[in-house]
Order: sequence, then C-alpha cells, then structure tokens
Amino acid sequence: MTLMTRVVELRAMQYRRTFRASIFSSFLNPVLFLLAMGVGLGTYVDQSGTATQALGGLSYLQFLAPGLLAATAMQAAAFESTFPIIGGLSWQKTFHAMYATPVSARDIVVGNLAWIAIRLTSIAAIFTIVMALFGAAASPLILLAIPAAVLTGMAFATPIMAFTATQRTMEKFNAVFRFGITPLFLFSGTFFPISNLPDAIEPVAWLSPLWHGVELSRRLALGTIGEDPVQALVHVAILVAIVAVGTWFAYRTVESRLVLG
Repeated sequence: MTLMTRVVELRAMQYRRTFRASIFSSFLNPVLFLLAMGVGLGTYVDQSGTATQALGGLSYLQFLAPGLLAATAMQAAAFESTFPIIGGLSWQKTFHAMYATPVSARDIVVGNLAWIAIRLTSIAAIFTIVMALFGAAASPLILLAIPAAVLTGMAFATPIMAFTATQRTMEKFNAVFRFGITPLFLFSGTFFPISNLPDAIEPVAWLSPLWHGVELSRRLALGTIGEDPVQALVHVAILVAIVAVGTWFAYRTVESRLVLG
C-alpha cells in the first residue's frame, strides 16, 4: 500500500505543475455549461408546459444539473486515463522507471486509479456546491451524488486505461473522444430523457455506463432514490462490475507493457 502511495504522490506532483491549465476544463467549463444550458436555455424550456411535463414536473435546471455532474466526471476520467497514462508509459517512461524499483505493476495501476478518484472527487464536490447554490439540489442526498459521480467516472477510467496501455501514440484518442465520449455525453440522458430517443436507439443508451451514472446521480439529487431502491442498486452493481473488470484489464495491459517495454 505504501508503494502505491508513491504513484499517487508522483501524479500529485505532476498536477501541481500543470493545475492552472486544467482549471477551466475541470471546473469553470462545466459550471459555465450549467449556467448556459440550465439557467439560460432552461428558462425557455420551463415556459413550455409540454417540456415540464416530459421532465416529470422538474425545472430544466434540476433535471440537467445531476446529469451534467455525472457527465463531467466521465469527461475528466477519460482525460486522466489517456494522456497522463501514455505519458508515463511511452513519452517520459516514468512508469518503467518505477517498475525497475520495488514498485509493482499493480501499485502503478492502483496508484493511478486512486489519483483519478481523488481528482474526480474534487471536481464533483465543487460542482455539487455550485448546484446547491443555484437551487438545483432538492435533497440533502445530493452529497451521495458525489461518490455516484466518482463511480461513474471510474467506470470509464478503468477500461480506457486498459486501452491506453496498448497504444504507443495518441492518434486513436481522437476516436475515443469523438465516437465514444461525445455521443455518450449527448445521448445518455444528460440533456433529455432517453425515452425521447427513437425506439431502436433507446436500448443502446441503457448499455451506457453514463446513463446508469446519470440516473443514479439524478435520483440522489432529487431525493427520489427511495422510490425504486432496487433499480438504484442495479445501477450501482453495473458500475461496480465495469470498474472491477476494467481494473483487471488495466492491470493486465499495463503489466504487459511494462514487461515488454
């Protein structure tokens, strides 16, 4: 466990040198998006009785904010599990240097995942405070939306890390973000209920980890989690399963990369 903390310490030192560049993308950009879509566009959406009925009587801000919380965690996790990981494996090879010490591949994987979880927690906590300030939180259970968002992010971080460990250049990262992260951001229930999707596409949205995270975060923020606790447990179980499988694959691919060089 002590050796794993060395990896966390490395990532923290790296972030301390570059944190200013991440302030906008990690904190300000999601908040501005919340203001523009939730408060700006939301004013016009709320004026439509049909739209309000489709949202279950919620204001658009109350509907959007929890989904945006989960989506922000997904985007941050995707970034943290791509460029910093390939940097440690291919560009600076700092992970290879650590592997030459008593630090194991498992320490490297778990340490990186622990750091990603710390980053996601800070981002989710700040975003949740902003939600509360703007009246988008209808229940004290919104505090539990923070670990729900972190779990959602980790459901993306682990498999993406496994993929990153197989790459030697960042060329395929564009495909990950363009054809994976962006479509999920738009069509996983963040901006509108997936029941509004075409019948042929709606089942596809159910397979998205982000949809499970959005539903879980939204129910917690609105205090409706107790209306269907079984479904909430299903969301948690699916996300935990993805994290577990993704972690195993991440360990296998990172270890293979460290051994082969």
